[in-house]
Amino acid sequence: MTKNYKLKIAYDGTRYSGWERQPGKDTIQGKLETVFTRMIGAPKEAAGHEDQGGVEIIGAGRTDAGVHARGAVANMHIDTDFSEEEIRDYANHYLPDDIAVISVKEASDRFHARYNAKGRSYVYTIFDGPVKPIFNRKYYTRLELGKDSDTGKYKELDVDAMNEGARYLIGEHDFKSFCGNPHMKKSTVRTVDVCEVRRSKGYVYLNIHGTGFLQHMVRIIAGTLMEVGLHRMEPAQVGEILEAKDRKVAGPTAPAEGLTFMSVDY
Repeated sequence: MTKNYKLKIAYDGTRYSGWERQPGKDTIQGKLETVFTRMIGAPKEAAGHEDQGGVEIIGAGRTDAGVHARGAVANMHIDTDFSEEEIRDYANHYLPDDIAVISVKEASDRFHARYNAKGRSYVYTIFDGPVKPIFNRKYYTRLELGKDSDTGKYKELDVDAMNEGARYLIGEHDFKSFCGNPHMKKSTVRTVDVCEVRRSKGYVYLNIHGTGFLQHMVRIIAGTLMEVGLHRMEPAQVGEILEAKDRKVAGPTAPAEGLTFMSVDY
């Protein structure tokens, strides 16, 4: 009998072309579908196609190429005699070392990882200290700011100014200025209920939570707030950028490696 399973997944997105399945490219969804299709004994070429007997993985969010995840959520409908633990262990045996299924739980037949999600949480990590950390180098964006010519001290992002700018993003707004898709036809209105910046041990973390996010939205917000932290923009300009509804007036899209998809609320 076919059952619906909820998966919690972690991955290092460095070498992948994002979450979404793409012909001829390595993606997180593609890797998962291939392994689970093998598990149920369907032909490899059926992966991603339920109508051909393969497994289709439905993700709660579509991360960009190079973006990581600690608590991504997905679901799949499969017919198997394996227990939840056996499904998890099978996947982790055959998946590459940079993708892990953390847990597998049977869900109601109507559970849908994307449509039932009420909120998503991301963290963007920046390092602006003088000595680059080596062992987690794939998971942050480095800013080399050098020394202040007047004080001789190393420059740092102005976290207070970044938080002042971030406050303009709280609430329900049209985030068209922060959308990487210029041809977006659907609504660009989203609700952000957490957007805060903190410093810890040489790192600067942007924590953001909302009901949903547009293409590149978190990375454009991060890039814009970095401009504020570098005093290239005033905090109040973040509000003006929102009002403009024009991608050209926002800051750059921050590099993918600094972004991690943390969790999904249901």
